[in-house]
Amino acid sequence: MRLREKKSEKFFMTEKVYHIYAKDKCIYHSLCREEFEIVWDSLNKFVEIFSEYHRADLEYEEVTKNANVIRDSSY
Repeated sequence: MRLREKKSEKFFMTEKVYHIYAKDKCIYHSLCREEFEIVWDSLNKFVEIFSEYHRADLEYEEVTKNANVIRDSSY
């Protein structure tokens, strides 16, 4: 009887994350899309109420990360 050899497949997976800044200071980092949308909306409403920050003080950065993923073909 011959043993079957396991083969692994390697591929790249991209993931987008978001960082939010207020007055050039990072206040949220590595948010997934869903978290980003909730936080970004809340912050924009927040700055309407409080005068210390303005909408112009808020910025965000979208970062695409690559990750090596190894998938075992036996699964």
